[in-house]
Amino acid sequence: MRSTHRRRATATGALIAAAAMLSVGVQAGSASARPDDSAAAAAVKAQAVRNTGALPASLTPSQRAELIRQATATTAATAKDLGLSAQEKLVVHDVSKDQDGTVHTRYERTYQGLPVLGGDLMVDTAAGKTKDVLKANNAQLQGVSTAAPADAPATAEGQALKAAKAAGSKADKADSARKVIWMVKGAPTLAYETVVGGLQDDGTPNQLHVITDAKTGAKLHQWQGIETGVGNTRYSGQVTLNTSQSGSNYTLTDTTRGNHKTYNLNHGSSGTGSLFTQTNDTWGDGTNSNAATAGADAAYGAGATWDFYKNVFGRSGIRGDGVGAYSRVHYGNAYVNAFWDDSCFCMTYGDGTGNNDPLTALDVAGHEMSHGVTAATAGLEYADESGGLNEATSDIFGTSVEFYANNASDPGDYLIGEKININGDGTPLRYMDKPSKDGGSADSWYSGVGNLDVHYSSGPANHWFYLASEGSGTKVINGVTYNSPTSDGLPVTGIGRDKAQLIWYKALTTKFNSSTDYAGARAGTIAAATELYGATSAEVTNITNAWAAINVGARAGGGNPGGKVFENTASVAIPDYPGAAVTSPVTVSGITGNAPAALQVGVKITHTYIGDLQIDLVAPNGTSYRLQSSSSDSTKNLNKTYTVNASAVAANGVWKLKVQDKARQDVGTITDFKLTF
Repeated sequence: MRSTHRRRATATGALIAAAAMLSVGVQAGSASARPDDSAAAAAVKAQAVRNTGALPASLTPSQRAELIRQATATTAATAKDLGLSAQEKLVVHDVSKDQDGTVHTRYERTYQGLPVLGGDLMVDTAAGKTKDVLKANNAQLQGVSTAAPADAPATAEGQALKAAKAAGSKADKADSARKVIWMVKGAPTLAYETVVGGLQDDGTPNQLHVITDAKTGAKLHQWQGIETGVGNTRYSGQVTLNTSQSGSNYTLTDTTRGNHKTYNLNHGSSGTGSLFTQTNDTWGDGTNSNAATAGADAAYGAGATWDFYKNVFGRSGIRGDGVGAYSRVHYGNAYVNAFWDDSCFCMTYGDGTGNNDPLTALDVAGHEMSHGVTAATAGLEYADESGGLNEATSDIFGTSVEFYANNASDPGDYLIGEKININGDGTPLRYMDKPSKDGGSADSWYSGVGNLDVHYSSGPANHWFYLASEGSGTKVINGVTYNSPTSDGLPVTGIGRDKAQLIWYKALTTKFNSSTDYAGARAGTIAAATELYGATSAEVTNITNAWAAINVGARAGGGNPGGKVFENTASVAIPDYPGAAVTSPVTVSGITGNAPAALQVGVKITHTYIGDLQIDLVAPNGTSYRLQSSSSDSTKNLNKTYTVNASAVAANGVWKLKVQDKARQDVGTITDFKLTF
């Protein structure tokens, strides 16, 4: 089983994604895709914002175009003000504005005329003065030779084809190659970006981007420009659609939402096929045998996504320019995928196994089209932790669109792909309250989470969004039961989905960049919440605690809500192997009954090689709980909170942290031992 995929290709315009479900019959008309006006919901949300000036301003396409024109006219002056070298030039990527007049201008860079991948930056200005500059990479871009060996392009093409074949592509040649400066990680490097087209092994279009060091020929990075998912579903019910009439014919053209059009590929795999056209304004009949049913579902999902961004965030279209995307349905033959492609600015749906179940669904449209928003704003690189955040952004807004649409046949939930039955047993594709329930996603952050597939490394951010919105513990929402745990065993109070999605959107559009990782996402959302609600607000406290609950940063103020803390800060030397184990004691008193099932054990140890250490918690009755066995971990120093089920022993008494060095050549010190009940 493959999860829904999607990605963003930095500075290349290649972005695609996928997911699936099927719609049921619809009737057309001139009403909104969402009958009830959600402007009221946006107004309620705005009233709760302490600093309404920090809210995104609603820009018309012409207003946004004027801001872009002004920024473009001053790129040389801006580059000089930023201290960039004469060999660097800025290219305006996007401009947004807050209601207080603050303008956020995103730039990409060139160096001696070459695109700089990962060189993006954002400049915040107010009243004509610079307030802040955020760079994806703070490395100096200078002294990079742009001369490459004569055989470098051929070497790059060979690397790209090798990578494509390893990934199952049928391509036998590279579609394009260009010389670039690679700056996503570390020092700027002269490289080639090679794109291999053709088809992937399942018939999905291929856009494999491979970065090769121009001087050494080593592969530096790769990503797929088109990402896919699988599914087989039904959903929706009867909805209203905006259509157009010309003479005696109607078409699935929505002139109220950027002229969005829905096309029937009729099992083709290229072009746009034919625009859905008929002599009456009732589209589909709720069955898969009627081709217009899938077309109506796709049009409905596109309209709901447009309305969500417009009415909630004031964003006019996916790129903010008032231009609608277009949708293509009935792609390929028995193609069990769907994808968003930023290069055509379109959404494409396959018909599923046996061409019986078109993969059109509301949360699919919201998810995939949100990749377009990410590409137009932060441009989160589709690899490492930023790739997980890219995926999570689409899950967050796909879920938000589903709640926003308020469709009785597909009510909002925190389940991803719950109607597509990819697993064959009716279970969802992903779970936001406890991501690990899908068998692969991480519930919380850890140092290697960026090495996971981006659909699994998205788990901690999805979990954060659920906790920030709804809080921890068991609850029932729209008939679905959730039970969200926390990594530190402490409770989280939700601030509501409207506030959480607003904070994420503001962070995405004004704080994140192409290289943002989980620590950066925490900092960005806290900064966004501070601007909206104030530094001492409950909103800032609660989203900070939600980050701590997925193991990113500490609780607000270092506090532990609901927990009583017992701590020993006396230093205890740890002798080198074969020295005896040492202990640090803590006396617990005043606790009724047994210890909790989620006893928090905070441990701080200075040591040059923490893998040498064997660490145990010893209860007052002598019961020992292994916290860490010795290993090959070469990390320096330990600062970690463990969760222990100590509910079988009495709480009061002397608890001990027991540590023994199991390898030679170094010593350490226990500096802090803390129990939180």
